[in-house]
This record gives sequence, structure tokens and C-alpha cells, in this order.
Amino acid sequence: MLSEDKISHLSHVILQAVKNSPFVKVQADEGRVLKEIKRVLASELAQEEDINQKVKEKLASYSRGIVEGSAEWDVLYRKAFEEEMRKHAKA
Repeated sequence: MLSEDKISHLSHVILQAVKNSPFVKVQADEGRVLKEIKRVLASELAQEEDINQKVKEKLASYSRGIVEGSAEWDVLYRKAFEEEMRKHAKA
């Protein structure tokens, strides 16, 4: 999980990129825009952390006892993580 300072920094970077885009015009108060960017980032990061925890629990439940950090674990983790992300994207 990212710290509040990192989320704030990313929010400012995103806002600056949006303001510099020739395709977007920010009409709302910048403070409100920053607050919304922070909210969305925090929500997405929380969802990703929740998925991460679910995937780790799923892999830990395997009877073979796959060692975290091994090549096999990495492949299974990536597949399971992508599957969970697809499930949440549909919801």
C-alpha cells in the first residue's frame, strides 16, 4: 500500500499531466479534482491489496505447499491475480 504522501504526490502528477494535455480542460476547482484523484487512487489500491490477499490465501491453501517466491508460485500468483482482476472489472 502506498503512503498518504505518495498518493498525494501521484495525484499532483496526474493533475499536472491532465492540465498539460491539449485534449482536456479542467473546469472544476483544482482542490476538488485533487481530492477525487486521491479518492480513486486509494480505492483502486485498496481493491488491489484485497485481491493480493485473496490470491495469497488461495495459493497457501494448495495441498502441495508451493513456496512463495519460487518460479511456480510467481506464475500461479500472476494467473490468479489476473483472474481476480477480471472478475472485479466485470462487477
